Amino acid sequence: MLKKILPSNIYEILEHKVNLGSINEIRLREDKPIVLLIGGQRIFLGNNGVTSNLKEAIRPSKIMIEDIIFRASECSIYSVNEQLKKGYLVTKGGIRLGIGGDLVEEGGKVKTMTNFSSLNIRLPHEVRNCSLPVFNNLLSEKGIFNTLIISPPGAGKTTFLRDFVCQLSERNYAYNVLVLDERGELDLGSSGSIGNFADKISFARKSIGFENGIRALSPNLIVTDELGQKEDIDAINFAINSGVSILASVHSDSMDSFLRKPNFDSLIKDRVFKRYVLLSMRNGPGTIEGVYNENFSRIM
Repeated sequence: MLKKILPSNIYEILEHKVNLGSINEIRLREDKPIVLLIGGQRIFLGNNGVTSNLKEAIRPSKIMIEDIIFRASECSIYSVNEQLKKGYLVTKGGIRLGIGGDLVEEGGKVKTMTNFSSLNIRLPHEVRNCSLPVFNNLLSEKGIFNTLIISPPGAGKTTFLRDFVCQLSERNYAYNVLVLDERGELDLGSSGSIGNFADKISFARKSIGFENGIRALSPNLIVTDELGQKEDIDAINFAINSGVSILASVHSDSMDSFLRKPNFDSLIKDRVFKRYVLLSMRNGPGTIEGVYNENFSRIM
C-alpha cells in the first residue's frame, strides 16, 4: 500500500536505498526535511538514502503532501472525512497517516480538516513472538487476566496486542476474541494477522463497539488500543461487568506517569486490571521493562 500512496521517486529511494522493513515512521513537513524513524533513531532521507546532512535531505512540497493524502483516501477525500476530523487517515493494511493542517469548526464541532501541511506516516509491523516473554504471565487458570499495556507512542504497544492475539491462536487457546480496531491499525489485513479465533469491529468508538460486540459476538476477550477518554473507561467497566476479559493499551512513559493520568482513578482503585505490562524505547521499540500485578508490584 505504501507504494500506492507515496510519490514514485520517494518510494524508489525507500525501497532500494533504505531497509523498508526497519522504518517505523516517515515524517513529511512542508518545505522541511523528510525524517525517518528507524529503531528509535531519527535520520533524514536524501536522494541516496538516509543522511545526517541537512543539505542533502529531501524537502516535500505542500502539493506532495496533499497528493499523498488524496491517494491514501483512494481519490475521495469526502469518503474519509470522519477520520480527517480526528486528524488521521488509515489505509488498507493498517498504515496510519497522522495529519497536520487546519481544523474547521462549526457550531462547536469539528467539520473537517483543510490546508494540509504535514504527515506522520506510521508503518505497522508484524513482530512475531514479541509478546512471548510475558505471555504466560498474562494467563490465569480461568482465562486471561485483565491486562493493560503501558507504552509511550511508537514503543510497540499495537504490535504487542496484535502478536498476543496471534499467539493465542497459534497455541490453540480457542477463546472468542473481539478485536475492537477503532483506528484500523490492529488488523493488517494479511492472513493470520489476528489469528483464527478473532472477530473484528473497526472504526467504532469503544462505547458502541463494546456494547454491540458483546451482544452480537459473545467474546471471551476484547482487545483494544489506546484508552484515554472517560467513555473508554465506562466501556471497560461495561465489558468486565458483562464477564468479558480485557487486553488494552494506554499512552504513558512510566508507571508513575500512568498513575497520574486523568480518568483512570476508578480502574486503579478497584484493581480492575490484574496485570500491567510496561514497554519502552530503551533498547528499541517493544522493550519490555516489566510486568506488574494489580498492586503495582513487579512480578517480572
